[in-house]
Amino acid sequence: MKIRVGFGYDVHKLVHDRELWLGGIKIPHTLGLLGHSDADVLIHAICDALLGAANMRDIGYHFPDTSADTLDIDSKILLKKTVDLIATKGYHIGNIDATVCAERPKINPHVEEMKKCLANVMDIDVDDISIKATTTEKLGFTGREEGISAYATVLIFRI
Repeated sequence: MKIRVGFGYDVHKLVHDRELWLGGIKIPHTLGLLGHSDADVLIHAICDALLGAANMRDIGYHFPDTSADTLDIDSKILLKKTVDLIATKGYHIGNIDATVCAERPKINPHVEEMKKCLANVMDIDVDDISIKATTTEKLGFTGREEGISAYATVLIFRI
């Protein structure tokens, strides 16, 4: 069995007049994330971690922010395509451990729904996904509520 680990990070700016999508679900908030797609930082970090683990570059390489095909795209579609990409090399997801950094809104009330959504998209067990939430104690751009960031570590394997 071949086991590989990957790490991903993403950040997007919070702005008015955008919906807030995290972990594939819409979260009620006065601000949303700015991006070429729906700017779901959690999904983007997971995609980068999966692609990195499989030595397949990064999300921007496969889904560039200059492409009309990815303009306003639902990041769940990018995640599904990423899972399909790593499968071309025979890889399966072992588990995902992710952290979302945001002062507001509170993420913890949405974690279980995010896990169910992501598990469904990736066709894995919900128990194979861990999502944690933290603030930055009002420090830095997340602390000033200028943006949200996410980190993800994944384990993939092939038999």
